[in-house]
Amino acid sequence: MKLFIDRLSKRYTKDKYGLQDFSLSVNQGILGLLGPNGAGKSTLLKMIATISKPTEGSILLNDQDIVAQPNYMREQLGYLPQDFGVYPNLNAYEFLNYIAAMKGIGGDGLKTRIQFLLEGLNLIETAKKPIGSYSGGMRQRVGIAQALLNEPKVVIFDEPTVGLDPEERVRFRNLISELADKSIVILSSHIVSDIDTIADQVAIMKAGSLITMDYPEEIIAKVKDKVFEIDIPKEQASDFKEKHMVVNTIRKKEEVTVRYIANESVDGSKKAVASLEDAYLYFTKTN
Repeated sequence: MKLFIDRLSKRYTKDKYGLQDFSLSVNQGILGLLGPNGAGKSTLLKMIATISKPTEGSILLNDQDIVAQPNYMREQLGYLPQDFGVYPNLNAYEFLNYIAAMKGIGGDGLKTRIQFLLEGLNLIETAKKPIGSYSGGMRQRVGIAQALLNEPKVVIFDEPTVGLDPEERVRFRNLISELADKSIVILSSHIVSDIDTIADQVAIMKAGSLITMDYPEEIIAKVKDKVFEIDIPKEQASDFKEKHMVVNTIRKKEEVTVRYIANESVDGSKKAVASLEDAYLYFTKTN
């Protein structure tokens, strides 16, 4: 499986682009797509999912032009959009069977597949209750299940962990990790922790453009000498934040430990081990 995106653009008005001159190549495995809100992540995913057409550029799946032949992608696609909706009067079994019918999925294995997904997403106990009675996190898990019904070769998740608690996030990561050997999985988020433990490669976006794409360790390596920590009095913290790119602060009894990114350290600082979150903030704040 190979997905190739070449000079893709989406223009809404003469001067407003949702995506501009965007190119990347993805093979089997998990691509983590990172970027702040408004970076163009959802715009990109909708075009890959053939919901929206690009203004310019091409999208090829296994050398097939999916802009010209969208059904080639749709037959192999599992998609969870950011604004996923459900039918509140249906229970999880009824809803997934309905989605299966819409996708043309049937046969003896469907019941087993639905049971497998509901168990994997911890929905068995509530599967016969109306989805309208579910919490936001439970509805999100139903959305993940419907995306995986057809055992897709291309899986797109747009902010999939919204509403999930830490245990549910672990379940989700374990579930999609199993897909990576057979499928292209694109996981979009503005939350770095959703991606840093499972992504084979990471792409960072900002303002409709691709800033960088590489293996996580290679992206982290680009900031390994730029991350520092320093203990300062609490009353100096506000002024320090105005002058430096602060990642986070840890409040202590009389001091604050400040983690920051800079080309040169402040006197009294010590070098910190860089993380993907550090790299993400560096690339999105300095580009």
